[in-house]
Amino acid sequence: MTNPARTVLAGLDGIRSDLEALYKDLHRHPELGQREHRTAKKASDALRGCGYEVTDGIGGTGVIGVLARGEGPVVMARADMDALPVRERTGLPYASTATVTGDDGTEQPVMHACGHDVHVTCLIGCAQLMARAEDAWRGTFVALFQPSEENGDGAAAMIGDGLTSASPRPDVVLAQHVLPYPAGYVGTRSGAFLSAADSLRITVHGRGGHGSMPQAAVDPVVMAAMIVVRLQTIVSRELAATTPAVVTVGSVHAGTGPNVIPDRAVIQLNVRTYDDTSRSRVLRAIERIVTAECEASRSPRAPEIEKITAFPPTVNDEAPTRRVAQAFAAHFGDDAHTIDPQTASEDMSEIPKAFGAPFTYWGIGGADPDRYARAARNGTIDQDVPVNHSPTFAPVLQPTLDTGVSALTVAALAWLGT
Repeated sequence: MTNPARTVLAGLDGIRSDLEALYKDLHRHPELGQREHRTAKKASDALRGCGYEVTDGIGGTGVIGVLARGEGPVVMARADMDALPVRERTGLPYASTATVTGDDGTEQPVMHACGHDVHVTCLIGCAQLMARAEDAWRGTFVALFQPSEENGDGAAAMIGDGLTSASPRPDVVLAQHVLPYPAGYVGTRSGAFLSAADSLRITVHGRGGHGSMPQAAVDPVVMAAMIVVRLQTIVSRELAATTPAVVTVGSVHAGTGPNVIPDRAVIQLNVRTYDDTSRSRVLRAIERIVTAECEASRSPRAPEIEKITAFPPTVNDEAPTRRVAQAFAAHFGDDAHTIDPQTASEDMSEIPKAFGAPFTYWGIGGADPDRYARAARNGTIDQDVPVNHSPTFAPVLQPTLDTGVSALTVAALAWLGT
């Protein structure tokens, strides 16, 4: 019996060097969310070049390509395109030196510190292989390149701009992310995989005054300090020990001098949870604690609690995840694993939700296997293996790219293979 994945992936040798060159180019020219014009053009040009019907500019810079090969299932594969405002310190010959002018007028460095250049390259490679092996599969393959994942608004922007009309409804949506596991690794997981993430800005109000006369003031610095301490009790005292969650206060700003009591303090924090029940419980607890501490401190105004960003949890559907896991086990052998839940967050799940389609999202490794093995032996993985968003995050070229292209192709053919 013909193996469709083997047939399609037989063409990988012929495009490997081009994909490596493409990856280096994308890495050298990163773009922030909703500024991915060059990256989007690379994707749309590649898709048009191998026969896809392409729609670009969806939700700003989003791109989809549709390739139909007769009757059969519709499979959508998604890659995110945006980079981060990070100054690269990898030392690579193709390291980014790019900068942009931020909204505040300051110059910002830009780097592909999360591996989205890997994702774009691998989806382009998969799309090209699928187009060249037209007799090996039946159905429709949709390649989707999404902007602004890091800002949490790219999927919503594409949906709001008519994505569901521009693409046939998929029977399944597939996506992957490069992670600090050894290159060659692929990991699937049913159920909760990535956490929900909610970032909040809290402004508490006091009454300003002289540091020598605190009785005439209401001190928002003390108020903020009490709130920060009390927030740490939510996970330890309001959730079961078996319920994972993280509450992180990332910044506290108040005042301008040592002997001036300010009139406000601003707290910014991030919450990570894995299901809607715990997410709602933690957010309600934050509001309750902030309100109570302000009342206890005689705050002259109610606090302001603003949601800055919100990412939904990524909860993989069981049936497609099982199908992909079986296909990975057959193709990758011992390199196919069950992956642990990750505390990172994504907006990808908004896309299948808009179509009413199931999805599965998996991880691939990008770390140098020898470096990872040494760190594992020494018990220093967290210290010695750079993680996503680090200025030293640099997936090794191979076998990372081969694995990513192969994973997308094998997964798609689990539905489309004849």
